[in-house]
Formats: sequence, structure tokens, C-alpha cells
Amino acid sequence: MTPAPESLALEARGLTKRYGSLAAVDDATFTTPQNTITGLLGRNGAGKTTLMRLITGQEFPTSGTVRLFGAKPVENAAVLQHTCFISEAQRYPDEFRIKHVLAGAPRFFANWDADFAAELVDEFRLTPKQRIKKLSRGQRSAIGVIVGLASRAPLTIFDEPYLGLDAVARQIFYDRLLADYSEHPRTVILSTHLIDEVSQLLEHALVIDAGRIVIDAPVDELRSSAATVSGTTEAVERFITGREVAHREQLGGLLSATVAAMDDADRAAARTAGLEVGPVSLQQLIVRRTGGFTTPSTTTYEEATA
Repeated sequence: MTPAPESLALEARGLTKRYGSLAAVDDATFTTPQNTITGLLGRNGAGKTTLMRLITGQEFPTSGTVRLFGAKPVENAAVLQHTCFISEAQRYPDEFRIKHVLAGAPRFFANWDADFAAELVDEFRLTPKQRIKKLSRGQRSAIGVIVGLASRAPLTIFDEPYLGLDAVARQIFYDRLLADYSEHPRTVILSTHLIDEVSQLLEHALVIDAGRIVIDAPVDELRSSAATVSGTTEAVERFITGREVAHREQLGGLLSATVAAMDDADRAAARTAGLEVGPVSLQQLIVRRTGGFTTPSTTTYEEATA
């Protein structure tokens, strides 16, 4: 099976997974085009891992459907051989050494690049003879990163791949991922809570909160859509009346508010009103968005202070 270039890598419709009364994933509907890097973002317990297990056919949905390259993933070898799922919970037999992991990988991944894997082993300062059970948590995470990158699977999913990696090792991962993605495009889904660290890698953000997809948008669009306006409380309150506000901070007579949707005209109007307009980082935006936006006010400043 060779995925068609024009097709979607992933399509979920009404995807739901319940454990008793708990909806770990609740009516998730989204699509992921091929050859993109998507961040699957959300708080611990938001449903990220369950969603990834549904996507890769390791869990059966309570309802809804998921398709990888147009086909169901559950017990479908033709689909799964084009998928690599790297989980921080990956376990290996006690007697396994790194060389055993690398030797077995070609049986699972048709695009496996042994030379690239060997380069990565050196970069992460590992040796093929090391026993898996003797490795630190960071070294085990590095093995997952190596397998995920060298698999060159058309759909590669990393579930918190950096756990235990120090800052230098994480940067090696990010640099190698971006460079190899440029040479060998494929669909990458990266689950992480280090949003600011990976924000420059991401083309698309898929944010899950309490099992529901709350953001599904291009990262550039998210960055350009929100802004922080700051100034006197009176001036800021006048400006944000009727607007969707994600966050506000009061300091004496000054107010700073993060506004969800700001186009060029809005930014110009804010500056004309004497307000400072600043950017919002992707992490700030997502943290504030999952905290819930306030309902746009229909009360004017004059009415509120009358």
C-alpha cells in the first residue's frame, strides 16, 4: 500500500472513547493532511494519549470513525506498516540491547534508514551494545526518538518523546526532525506540553481539553489572530467591550487583556486609542484558550461604570 499524495493522512469523525461515565475522547472530528507537522497539545489527562491510541488502532472507539490514508487502522497491517507510534511507555524484553531494537525495525517500517539510525545513536551518545534495562529514562527516550526519525514512516506519532532528555538532547531531536522532514516529507504528530520549545516546528495545532478538540488551526493563523492590549483600565475596557477576551491582568490603574481575534484594523484602532499592542506566544494562547474565553460583553464601559 502506497499512500496517494493527495489524500489525507488522518481523518477522525465523531471519535469517542468512554470508560464508564468518563469520556476520555469526546466527539473528536478533525483531518490531518499529509506532509505536515502537527502539535497535539493539551494538559495532562486531557485525552492526548487515548486519542493517539485510537488513531493507531490500539484502542477501539466507543463510537465514531478514524481513517489512516483512507482505511481503518485496527488490525490492518497494510495501514500500520506506514505508521510509527513512539510512546514514552514503550517496553522491551529484558535481554534486549539497542542493536536488537535497530535490527528488528526494518521488519516493521518499510522506509527504515539504518545509516540514519546509526548517526542518531552516535549523536545521542549511545552504543549499540547497551542493554535497554540498564539505560536511564532519557536514554530510553532517545531510543524512541531514533526509531521514530529513522522509520521515516508516512505517519509518525511521538507521544511526549522528550521525557528525561536534557536540553541539548531535546535540541538534537528538534533539529534532526526538522532537517529530515525537509528532505523526506511525511506527516508528523507531536504530542507535547513544552509548547514554546516546539512552536517553531509546528505547522498546525490540534488542542484537546477534557476530551474535546478545542483548537484545530494553522499555527501562523493562531499567532496572528490574538494580541495583548495594555493601557489604562478605562481605555482597555472601552476597547475590549464586545470582544472575546482570553485573559486579563490588573495592576493598579493599568489593565492588560488578551483578545482572541485581532485583525490589522483592530490593532490600528487599539494604537489610536493609546493602547500598547503586543504578541501572544503559542503557549500563552493555548493555556489561556483552554482556560476558557469570557463571553463577549454587550455592556458598554459607560453602562458598567454608571
